[in-house]
Amino acid sequence: MGPDGVTGAPVGARGVRRWTLVAIALAGAFSLAQLDLFASRPDTPGSGWSVVGRFLSHALTPAWSYEGTPVPGASADLWPGALTAAGSTLLFAVAALGLALPVASGFGLLASRRGWEEPTRWRARTARRLTRALLATLRSLHELVWALVLLVAVGRIDAAAAVALALPAAGILGKVFAELLDEVPAHAGQALRAAGASSWQVFCFGVLPAALPDLLAYALYRFECAVRASATLGFFGFATLGLLIRQSFSSSHYGEVWAYLYVLLGVVGAVDLWSGAVRRRLVA
Repeated sequence: MGPDGVTGAPVGARGVRRWTLVAIALAGAFSLAQLDLFASRPDTPGSGWSVVGRFLSHALTPAWSYEGTPVPGASADLWPGALTAAGSTLLFAVAALGLALPVASGFGLLASRRGWEEPTRWRARTARRLTRALLATLRSLHELVWALVLLVAVGRIDAAAAVALALPAAGILGKVFAELLDEVPAHAGQALRAAGASSWQVFCFGVLPAALPDLLAYALYRFECAVRASATLGFFGFATLGLLIRQSFSSSHYGEVWAYLYVLLGVVGAVDLWSGAVRRRLVA
């Protein structure tokens, strides 16, 4: 029973939820009006809804051979180029996660209470807050924004693309790693400390083994995200599937676009199935 004599949440809580939903609905309506999403526009050939219609019409008939003139000496089939680009997409994702994991592990430990012998001391609290602020900064910018900044700064090199993917991944991983470490029950560490173990031994043998399955499971999930994000690097000129999609779309070869999209879906689906199976084993 609630305070008002009926089953459910208190009157105050229900009122807050009601007004929150009303505020969200009003904000959505205001945004739609400001963006003018549904305003009528002339539908001329080669633009607007006619392009959308021609693009969708090729969904069930992807072109597995080039619709345009292939590069001299290259195969007329799309498969070699698509598979090469898929491999490059995976390589960028692996490189990004390889860069992000060490950074996230170190910062996650600093941002966690378990990383400090006396977490309530002002130095520990200040260091944790500064580390959390840095992690928030890293994850506040999307991969595409980081890519734009780095490409302007250092040019279109593969290292810049990998770092652009790694920076927000490190911010997200570090935050989640810190939270997972803090959620480990304290009783194992307390028993080790009572037996005379040092703070480092308590962490290595009492905290880390309990958190490791969840840490690895989340790292695998971020790898899935990195695969999807690495495809977008093609829009900056890197040899991923995104580059082939952009080139085919700009040439109005929509059958080719769908072929590359299906290859990308296959890669993401395979990674998802593999990482999901590994995660289930880790957390079982």
